[in-house]
Parts: sequence; C-alpha cells; structure tokens
Amino acid sequence: MIQDDHHVENSEEFKHLNVNKGVENVETVNAAAAKRFLKKKRKLPSVDDFFEGIRKGDVTILSQAVTLVESARPDHQKIAQEIIERCLPYTGNSIRLGITGVPGAGKSTLIEALGMHIINQGGKLAVLAIDPSSERSKGSILGDKTRMEDLAAEKNAYIRPSPSAGSLGGVARKTRETIILCEAAGYDTIFIETVGVGQSETAVHSMVDFFLLIMLAGAGDELQGIKRGIMEMADAIAINKADGNNIQKAGLAKTEYTNALHLFPPTQSGWIPTVQTCSALEKQGMADIWNMVKEYAEKTKNNGYFSQRRNEQSQYWMFESINENLKTNFYHNSNIASLIDTYKQKVLNDEISSFSAAQELLNIYFKETIK
Repeated sequence: MIQDDHHVENSEEFKHLNVNKGVENVETVNAAAAKRFLKKKRKLPSVDDFFEGIRKGDVTILSQAVTLVESARPDHQKIAQEIIERCLPYTGNSIRLGITGVPGAGKSTLIEALGMHIINQGGKLAVLAIDPSSERSKGSILGDKTRMEDLAAEKNAYIRPSPSAGSLGGVARKTRETIILCEAAGYDTIFIETVGVGQSETAVHSMVDFFLLIMLAGAGDELQGIKRGIMEMADAIAINKADGNNIQKAGLAKTEYTNALHLFPPTQSGWIPTVQTCSALEKQGMADIWNMVKEYAEKTKNNGYFSQRRNEQSQYWMFESINENLKTNFYHNSNIASLIDTYKQKVLNDEISSFSAAQELLNIYFKETIK
C-alpha cells in the first residue's frame, strides 16, 4: 500500500516517471505586505472635506461622493445625505437637459459634439449617463467615456456613467442626487442620457428642464415605434445624421415630425416644440440646438414656468423617495423575507389570491413596524 505522503507515480510500476512531493500551504499573499497595505488604506474623507472638495471642483472628491450616493450601504447613504444637505444651497443654477432617442440614433456622438460646443463657449458640463445593464448578470459596460474621447479629455467636462440595474426609481433618485452634487461643483449644464426609448424617459423627464428627443431619417415610417407619450414629453426633436445622401430624407422627416407635434395640445410652458436637423458626426447644427435650449430657458424663466416646474419636481421626488424607501424597508424586513416564499406558494396553489396575499404581508409588516 502506498503511503499518503507519496505520489502514486513513484511506485515501481511507474518507474519511468518521477514526480517530486509538492510544497504544501504556500502563502499566495505576503502577510507583511498585506498588513502594510491595510495600514496605508485611506479613510473616507469627512463630510466637511467632501463639501469643500466639491465646492472647489475637485473631480476626485466629486466622484467619491457620487459613489457614496450610488452605494446601497446604510453608512454610505447617511454620509451621502449629509453631503447633499450641505450642497443644496449652492444648487439650481444649471440648465438640466434630458437626452433620449432610438438605438443607433447617435446619442453619444451628439452629446459629445454639443458638449464640446458648450465648453468652447466657456461652459462647464456634467454628463450623467445611465448605462444599460444585463438583466441576467446585472453587468454594465459603462462605456460612455470611451465613446466620448474628446469630451472626456476636457477639464471642464465630467462624465459619470451609472449602471441601470436595480429598480428604475432607485436609479433615477440617485441620478437626481448626483445632479445636486454636480451643480454644487460648479457645472452650469447637466446632460442626462437615458438608456433608450422606454420607461426611463418618464423618470428623466421629471428631473430636467428641457427634454431632447434624437431621431433618425430614412429608417422606414418616421412615426412608427415612437410612443405618443415620449413625443408629448419632447421639447424638441433633433434629426441626427443629416449629412451626405441623407440630407433630403432628414428634411422630409423634419416636416413630418413638425406636423405631428402640431397635433398635440399646447404645452404648459408656453413653448412650441420644434424640430431641428443636425449632423453630430460633422458637428453641424450644434449651435442651433444649443441656442434653442437657451431660448427655451429664457422664455420659461420669464413666464415663471421654469421655477414652477423645478418646485413640482422637488415635491415629486419627495414622494418618490418615500415610495422607494417603503419598498426597500419592506423587502429587507427579516420577517417578511421569511414569509414571502410561503405566500408565493399559496398563490401558485390557488389557496389565496395575489391581492389577499399582498394585503396580509403588508398587514404583518405594518403591525411589526408600529410596535
């Protein structure tokens, strides 16, 4: 019988093979080096340090603060809310622009071209891009910085991609809080790029001043696949890729969209939505789009709608935060977590209706929290 501390290959029957005994329990990490690394690991800056860094326009501090806002850890959320409270008096002085469009419309290219135009005029721009996340792996490419190379290299531009995994309400709330931090850091223009045409547009519309819909010409019926609600939300439509052989098609699309917009009821802002053609690739039409945004801001500030809309949005997000927190607390309640599978099975077995199951779980939760 071969002993345990020898290789079977060293037995007589395998005499042509010779395998030496291995070395056991080799440390893969130098313990002393690891200890030194942990000692060197920096502590989180204080709220005062965060506030002062943000006000000075320190991008590193701003990014750390945004990371705290996006974190799900309760201790991080507590610090993030303290930072936001400190920053609030220094916010509200930017133009917030929501940008959406069909896939392949050239959102990133247009954002870069328009952003460079704004920076060349002396502006400071923050781009908050909600990046698509995989529903299976929850992974996110977060590739906006690679798609906006020129803009990413500008000292007066800040690009922050955020994964859209998780509840839409939670992601949107964090984006709104990030807007506050960016404004306190001195960014006078905020772009929010959405994932695409879908539910996220409604959330983004509730946190911006101007909503820009980017479309393409020559892709079949110009009005197919566009939800009426998104068309109604748009303050302007930009028909991108109006270059080369596509110029005539873009002109026809402009006429069709203009006629379609006239069918919608008048806006509360008093602004008449307009349609522009542009080529982000050739950087054509960027000045027209930006002048249109500034004209809108001036008009709505003069008639009082601008501040009224901001106030309505603040109230809306107060209630959204209540809803989001209630939902989070409900599902993180240990008692509820232990009962949910039981009630799910009861619903599947037709022992109880979906509505009764929900009501019973809510009753259990509220009885427990009222104690």
